Amino acid sequence: MLTISNQPILREEQLDQYRSYRHLTENKPPDRFRKIVLGLTLAFVLFTFLPWTQNIRSRGQITALRPDQRPQTLQSVIGGRIEHWYVAEGDTVRKGDTLLHISEIKEDYFDTLLLDNTRRQIQAGASTVGSYESKINALRAQLKALDATRINKIKQASIQLAQTRLKVNSDSSELQAAMMQENITQQQYKRSRELYEGGLQPLTEYEARRQRAQEAEARRITVENRVLASRNAILDAEMELTTLENEFQEKIAKVSSELFETETALFKSRASLDKLGNQYANYAVRSGLYWLLAPQDGVITQARKTGLGELVSAGEEIVSIAPIHPSLAVEMYVRPVDIPLLHKKQKVRFLFDGWPAVVFSGWPGISFGTFGGTVIAVDPFTSKNGLYRVLVSPDPDDKPWPAALRVGSGASGIALLNDVPIWYEIWRQLNGFPPDYYEMKEAPAEKKPA
Repeated sequence: MLTISNQPILREEQLDQYRSYRHLTENKPPDRFRKIVLGLTLAFVLFTFLPWTQNIRSRGQITALRPDQRPQTLQSVIGGRIEHWYVAEGDTVRKGDTLLHISEIKEDYFDTLLLDNTRRQIQAGASTVGSYESKINALRAQLKALDATRINKIKQASIQLAQTRLKVNSDSSELQAAMMQENITQQQYKRSRELYEGGLQPLTEYEARRQRAQEAEARRITVENRVLASRNAILDAEMELTTLENEFQEKIAKVSSELFETETALFKSRASLDKLGNQYANYAVRSGLYWLLAPQDGVITQARKTGLGELVSAGEEIVSIAPIHPSLAVEMYVRPVDIPLLHKKQKVRFLFDGWPAVVFSGWPGISFGTFGGTVIAVDPFTSKNGLYRVLVSPDPDDKPWPAALRVGSGASGIALLNDVPIWYEIWRQLNGFPPDYYEMKEAPAEKKPA
């Protein structure tokens, strides 16, 4: 023994007499302790083979299933001044009930008889359009009459021209005959003079031949004058035909120009009439916008504009309304890594804020105070927070959700996945693997022999 002190050892202690020393020096543990350790080990091994429901937990809030059943803020379509409130916050209203009355603030609409005056302007414009249409019909009838008269006059002048040309032909033939007759009488006169100078013919016969020659010459000259006069008549007839054509073309062009001017005025009047009709419709619609009506049955929740005489701008929020009995749903957000695990008609359990619950996430069957839901929509894109939005409606096969739930309340969702042994879940958690991320692929179909 190592001597540490100079003091002598008066006696030796018998350590075996102490029970604690005997416990430390015993090599084998007691049977009771061994049984306890063995039982706990066996219980843990059996426990790892119990079923465990994989799940995805997420936080969300209650919303309305249909967009038209969600709380909304009513805006004024036009700018105005608040004249009278017909409701108070918390009042229940029906669709079409009057909530607010505003008055006009734009000087273009101050006229209290604006609709009546515009209606009279429309009636005057319609009368103007009718007058222009009547004038157009009259001008078109005048054009038809002028065209018919022109055709008749031209036909008449053409016939007269043809008659003149026939008369020229007749006179020309007569001129040829007169010239031939003149030539014959001249030849007879010449032979008669030779006979007279030879003393073979008496003087009376000679003078008669000379007289007939002079008469034939005179006749030729007369017929030639008629031919020239007929030719001048042809020129006059042609000129008259051209003059008639020009006169009627001028008249038709004048009436056509007046017709086109009238049609232009008619189009302008119709455009003005359509513009007045548009203005009247706008005025009529605007007159109905002075009263703010409830778009659906609901409860008035918050007035953004208060008091009387306060001005509101077009599109400015005035009052909020919430539907009375909306179809509830929960919108929750999940991580992108979990989105492949979610699909439509998947089961989800919820814990609503204000409702006590005892939850065992791995054993939803023994949880208390949770409510069932079914996934109805998964957004194909991320929200502003970088997560995917999932919309869950009440499960029709489960107990109904509490009637006191309100839109906007919080909810914790547990999306239920496949059932696996606890040992598999522990192994997955230790390795950081996602739950059931990999799906079994279907075996390829065998090709049929050709």
